[in-house]
Amino acid sequence: MSSAESATEITAAINNAVEQASGPDPSISKEEALLQISPHQLEVVLHTGFENAERDVLTSGLGVSPGAAAGRIVLTADDAMMATDDVILVRQETSPADVHGMQVAVGILTTRGGLASHAAVVARGWGKPAVCGAENIEIGTDHILINGERVDVGEMLSIDGGSGEVIRGALQTTDVEPIPALATLLTWADEARDLAIRANADTAAEAKLARENGAEGIGLCRTEHMFLDEQRLPVIRRMILADTPEQETQALNNLRDTQYNDFVELLEQMDGLPVTVRLLDPPLHEFLPDIDELLQAAARNELAEEGEALLEAAQKWRERNPMIGTRGVRLAWLKPGLYEMQTKALLDAISQRVADGGQPVVEIMIPLTVSGKELLGIRQQIEAVAQGHDSTASINIGTMIETPRAALVANELAEHADFFSFGTNDLTQLTFGFSRDDVESRIMGLYLDEDLLEANPFQRLDSRAVIELVRLGVERGRTTKADLSVGVCGEHGGDPTSIKLLAAAGVDYVSCSPPRVPIARLAAAHAAITDDA
Repeated sequence: MSSAESATEITAAINNAVEQASGPDPSISKEEALLQISPHQLEVVLHTGFENAERDVLTSGLGVSPGAAAGRIVLTADDAMMATDDVILVRQETSPADVHGMQVAVGILTTRGGLASHAAVVARGWGKPAVCGAENIEIGTDHILINGERVDVGEMLSIDGGSGEVIRGALQTTDVEPIPALATLLTWADEARDLAIRANADTAAEAKLARENGAEGIGLCRTEHMFLDEQRLPVIRRMILADTPEQETQALNNLRDTQYNDFVELLEQMDGLPVTVRLLDPPLHEFLPDIDELLQAAARNELAEEGEALLEAAQKWRERNPMIGTRGVRLAWLKPGLYEMQTKALLDAISQRVADGGQPVVEIMIPLTVSGKELLGIRQQIEAVAQGHDSTASINIGTMIETPRAALVANELAEHADFFSFGTNDLTQLTFGFSRDDVESRIMGLYLDEDLLEANPFQRLDSRAVIELVRLGVERGRTTKADLSVGVCGEHGGDPTSIKLLAAAGVDYVSCSPPRVPIARLAAAHAAITDDA
């Protein structure tokens, strides 16, 4: 069955369910109508697909962001920026330095990474088709090899972000048709569900889409994504390269200005709804050029003075295990000016929104804390900035629960937290000991084929260990603070099966990428209805 046929059938099913439950004499209840439509079915009608046609499938990877795209192959973010046609950006893996190219590409294809990789998370946030972990692709200088078959830069390629297929040539994509009955169905879902649904959004455009899709706030604003355009990346690099406190302060002040403008726009879009702002999380090397590319350039004597400085910084900040290295709250202890700068920018934005007649509702989230003293120290830094500011806003300060230790000492963390948000991507990674960037393309397929795992734990929340850590964290946190607000901002917040598990674990809300908000709304309704049955 083709995607177009499936979309037609699902649209008919939605129309029929709403018709049956409407009018003065409905034949089924609204709850029954809701249960007739699976949240997974919405994936088909909410995203583009390919017309029914022969497909020359060259290889496949992980479909990490649904939708279909066709474009000419480019191998660098800069080439994507210069292209005049639609392009597919092909990389081994993406980094913050690639974001400008990812923005203009119609689709993203990587040879490494999985559902929680940089490319996947960013693409889902934008609603852009992406395939990751296509290991049978080798990237050359002016071509790619797919299972040994050469495809040159500039040739047309199609990708299916749902199935993970990589297809030669340009297939015709289908349009996403509006379904008026779906809006009615989702209104019924909102009446039935207990879980609140927020969105992971980092820009005003993403926030606007989230609100249009029915999000009730932002559960995760990743502030590092605000630094990644071509104008801002050099500024944060100047902060990293600073030789003196004065140079570092100047760079931070420049970043503060950009953060302020972004926060103002974000708060305007979400006025009256909660916005959870996560302070800087990734390790600093992610803002630097790829160290291997720098080393290759150095070997060719192609590095200028700035390049030499960047190489030195990349070597300084390089870590064997960066995902469990100097990131999150640990950065705040090493460079306190970072979180102070972000807090000032946020307070300035709040004051501006209030002056403009807005109603900003803001929460500050501290990532990767593992002890009460660690959290208290950074909370005190934030509160000191707030006390010295003329803003009268009251801001809740909370933390992400991303490690097994944090879940186990949640009672201790709750003493200094107004809310928790479970980062289930990292929690899954650290519970299983799986690298979220590598395991899916290396061994996950084998594990699933051999029935060693019941499901990919980065796609569906682990129902034995990870969910138990969530449940334990919720219980222990609320033992200390009975009214503790608890959310989930990992990618599992958009997965229907995971939502049911999380609802049973006692969380108050889930947060997901803006395009998945309708899916989460319906899934949360299903969870509530079946739980009551």
